[in-house]
Amino acid sequence: QQAQGLVDPQSFAFADYRGRPPGRWLFQLGLAVYDRMAGHRARHHYGADEFLLLAPHIARADLQGGMCYLDAKTDDARLVLRVLQEARSLGGVAINYLRVQQLLRADDRADGDVNGVRVVDAVSGETHAVRARVVINATGAWADGVRQQQGGPARLRPLRGSHLVLPAWRLPVAQAVSLMHPKDGRPVFVFPWEGATLVGTTDIDHRADLQQEAAITAAEAGYLMDALQFQFPQLQLTPDDVIATYAGVRPVVDTGKADPSQEGRDHAVWMEQGLLTVTGGKLTTFRLIALDALRHVAPRMPHGQEPPPDGPLLAPASALPPHRGLGTSQRQRLQGHYGPLAARVVSAAQAGELQAIPGTQTLWVELRWAARMEGVVHLEDLLLRRTRLGLLLRGGGAEWLPRIRAMCQGELGWSDARWQQEVTDYQTLWRSHYSPPQASEYHASEPSDTGST
Repeated sequence: QQAQGLVDPQSFAFADYRGRPPGRWLFQLGLAVYDRMAGHRARHHYGADEFLLLAPHIARADLQGGMCYLDAKTDDARLVLRVLQEARSLGGVAINYLRVQQLLRADDRADGDVNGVRVVDAVSGETHAVRARVVINATGAWADGVRQQQGGPARLRPLRGSHLVLPAWRLPVAQAVSLMHPKDGRPVFVFPWEGATLVGTTDIDHRADLQQEAAITAAEAGYLMDALQFQFPQLQLTPDDVIATYAGVRPVVDTGKADPSQEGRDHAVWMEQGLLTVTGGKLTTFRLIALDALRHVAPRMPHGQEPPPDGPLLAPASALPPHRGLGTSQRQRLQGHYGPLAARVVSAAQAGELQAIPGTQTLWVELRWAARMEGVVHLEDLLLRRTRLGLLLRGGGAEWLPRIRAMCQGELGWSDARWQQEVTDYQTLWRSHYSPPQASEYHASEPSDTGST
């Protein structure tokens, strides 16, 4: 309700097949609990013919009908940027490309409480000592790396989730489709996202170096492709239909379960020698997690007050008057993504820049705005994290790089040599971490450690 255009309702369809778990009645029982928690009631079950109107491309053999339920979707990178924007508007400072090198302690004693950090600027190489009344370690899957500077055991179990991205025309889904994977019964989701179709996710132990960007494996890609071919046989999807992949690492608190999928998703807060670590949890509970962390540090703050739990989450968006170049959904999207700055984003547009980039919901002006205002240091920031063009366009958007250069090089203040080097670095990264595996590699090994075995 507070972030329309950034967090959008999304209906999910789950097909009910004869002889396949969990079955209609068990699923409906779960949805009844879901409705009660959400505070609303909705119709869920549809007969086979009616359900096929909602999800026309699914497998039809033994289909008895299906269930629909309402959830939501977002672009998590834009949600993070919107929260940072809110922080700045309230007097906060956000600095990109800084790495914590060392925890600092009161009176420089080894047993003193943490009262600051020494950080390294990854761009200039300069180091800075920053002192503070409270230090909160909210670094996700990397939290152990910071807190273990004080010694003590690791507490996290990094789990990798990987995804495939396909063109919407090749895998069209108006309703998101959820299914149980035929190999291990884990849920897999297929849903419309940013003008493309997103498929995910896996859930396996991430044993690679956390300082290296995560990437999908051929086994994970094959696992997700198996799910697609099982649920959408008539579309005859192949690995060649995948335009991009990506992977992320979840900060899951380790309880020692053999199956990574069975680890809980609760967040945890630990106070250790003055360092508050907050990690775990889910994106949907980020505000609850933040409030919990702030309650723990309230005694160390000057007035010791806990934050109000029911204040507004985001500042109201700026009004956008009707504009010939913008549809209603585009206006709402801009207001959701940029809030009070939405009108300034629109006013920054030059000729043709309020049009959507083909195959995406991203407007050209969003590239200009990101280059000008959103702390872009490298081209990968612009194309993978400020916008998602590197995931939504085949080849990471290579064919559009000349136009992107014409728009953004001046905004970024880069020389021709710098631009060429950034393109080279971006394309190298994209090929190694975001491109689809070769078709012949998809079944190079069975994803035996994926999901419930």
